[in-house]
Amino acid sequence: MQLPTTIHAGAGADHAGAVTLPSETPAVSREPPPAESAPPLDPRLTANLKYDIPAGLVVFLVALPLCLGIALASGAPLLSGIVAGIVGGLIIPFVSRAQLSVSGPAAGLAAIVLAGIGNLRSFQAFALAVVIGGVLQLALGLLRAGAISHFFPSSVIKGMLAAIGVLLILKQFPHAIGFDKDNFASESFKADGGNTFTMIGQAAQAIEWGAFLLSAVCLAILVGWEKSRLAKISWLPAPLVAVLVATLGNELFRAAIPSLALEQKHLVSLPTGDGAQSLFSALQLPDWSAILRPEVWVLGVTLAIVASLETLLNLEAVDRIDPWHRKSPPNRELVAQGLANIASGLAGGLPVTSVIVRSSANTNAGARTRVAAFTHGALLLLAVVFAAGLLSRIPLACLATILLVTGYKLAKPKIFAEMRQLGWNHFIPFVVTIVAIVLTDLLKGIAIGLGVGVLFVLRAQMSRVFDVIHEGARVTIRFNKAAYFFTQGKLVTLLERLPSDTHVVVDAQGVSYIDHDVAELIRRFQQSAHRRNIHVELRGF
Repeated sequence: MQLPTTIHAGAGADHAGAVTLPSETPAVSREPPPAESAPPLDPRLTANLKYDIPAGLVVFLVALPLCLGIALASGAPLLSGIVAGIVGGLIIPFVSRAQLSVSGPAAGLAAIVLAGIGNLRSFQAFALAVVIGGVLQLALGLLRAGAISHFFPSSVIKGMLAAIGVLLILKQFPHAIGFDKDNFASESFKADGGNTFTMIGQAAQAIEWGAFLLSAVCLAILVGWEKSRLAKISWLPAPLVAVLVATLGNELFRAAIPSLALEQKHLVSLPTGDGAQSLFSALQLPDWSAILRPEVWVLGVTLAIVASLETLLNLEAVDRIDPWHRKSPPNRELVAQGLANIASGLAGGLPVTSVIVRSSANTNAGARTRVAAFTHGALLLLAVVFAAGLLSRIPLACLATILLVTGYKLAKPKIFAEMRQLGWNHFIPFVVTIVAIVLTDLLKGIAIGLGVGVLFVLRAQMSRVFDVIHEGARVTIRFNKAAYFFTQGKLVTLLERLPSDTHVVVDAQGVSYIDHDVAELIRRFQQSAHRRNIHVELRGF
């Protein structure tokens, strides 16, 4: 008696590390467990003030130059970046249920904003487009469109987080040593007169020694703080101490060693005026006469789509670094973002999204609830009105060092090792996403990473679609799972190689779905098989 011989179609695929879309549920999770458990969390917002308020102060200090830098890169008034930061901090926490996400102007939208302002030839008309985008975002949230974020593979989301970490290290290193030629908020691969790597080379040859020394002290504080007894002081995060020490250190340089003191171009710069009234009068409010211009509506739709997608992706990423593994409702977040963009546009601000850099800094500073994001927005408002002169003494090098440490935590080698353990089907889209984001921008990089991830999903789907069992003159082709159109290539090759004078059974019993193209291919083979003296029996079609 001849024993059956089974051939697995597509054998050799990396099943353990297959990329799965959210609609698929793996039987066994291969995700590594968290390195350490988070401390107990009191659900009451007020119970966590000793953690949230200091963290909000740290995020405010990081957000301040980022808001200004993004406005500068967008070709918009500097005050519009601050307005967006204030709105993102004061409005969104009241509506959103994302505990650690921080919202404000995003570097990823800078190119769209710059082109939009140039096309409309008026910032006031652009502000109207922001209002329209906010209304559309609000509608998307009410229509429950937030589920789109669930269709991005985890490898791409983790790649986005690691890419932001790599970007922070590459882009903030020059600022940490006093080379402030590039925009502090830049995330683009292109830089003034070159690219990210040439900028690092130029910075290494033009070190500002005062900035270098302050950054070294800040780095020592940030790294050593967690290992010392001072880490037990929950209301005093290390980044805040680093800012205070660096600011006092630069003032000491001014008094004792003027050659090491940093010039104003290396410090935080805020728009100033004669009190709150002059600042409010500088706001450029929407031009409602442009409501009928088609290009205003096109830009509004573009902002709504891009800002929503960036927010949802960032929200998913922030949930992954939340020590308490809380899940933020995406539809409610779109509603919150829509309301914030309506308010930002009405006040003459830039479009608002959830931003991963500030959210990561918020998490690393020890925030526990959305009170931290609200605190950062309130401090931005108070700063621009009352404390512009005081804040203009903070060295950018210190803030860059805080972002360097944040970047390392997002992209530390351990993360790469964990992703490699999950298999090539996870690791390759992860790495491709990182490289693509670093060399292009956030949204393009995610699109490239998603494309590669989908290819691996297709590869996994094509593996073992059917088994081929040979029993003498009888051949059974048994489908194991749903067969889609992209399995036709393997099936055609198999059918062409079947020997003459055989009885072929094509068994699709128990399979949930057979694509029309696959079924049609099999029926055509059935109709022509008699020429080779092959009898075809179909089951389950």
